[in-house]
Amino acid sequence: MTLEENKAMIHSFIRALNNKNLGSLDELMASDYVEHKLELESLERWKQYVAKFLKAFPDLKVTIEDIIAEGDRVWTYVKIMGTHKGEWCGITPTGRKVTQECVWIDRIADGKFVESWSVDDNLDFFKQLGVIEYKGFPEE
Repeated sequence: MTLEENKAMIHSFIRALNNKNLGSLDELMASDYVEHKLELESLERWKQYVAKFLKAFPDLKVTIEDIIAEGDRVWTYVKIMGTHKGEWCGITPTGRKVTQECVWIDRIADGKFVESWSVDDNLDFFKQLGVIEYKGFPEE
């Protein structure tokens, strides 16, 4: 696949997330897809994770801030926004709006996503939910 086709796959993936159309992911992702950070080792396990996230943040919106493709990999800087309306990680709904910035690194083979890595700031995410208090670095 070309670099532009790989980037187009990311756009299709994000469109599926934003439309809550997890069924369309079967066309984009290999059945043995692996998400390394979350240690999810199949497409079905990953879809279960995303379904739970969508239940907790039903107004989920993902936007692409930047995208770079090289070889069989695509690096995507995204913003994920949503309102905490369902339980997530044992945290009862707070009603708070959160924004999380992430970098996704996806590897594509034979026209499908086969593995991914993600980098995000969970400290800031849980701070926005109000479940931890972080005041920054101490003053000297």
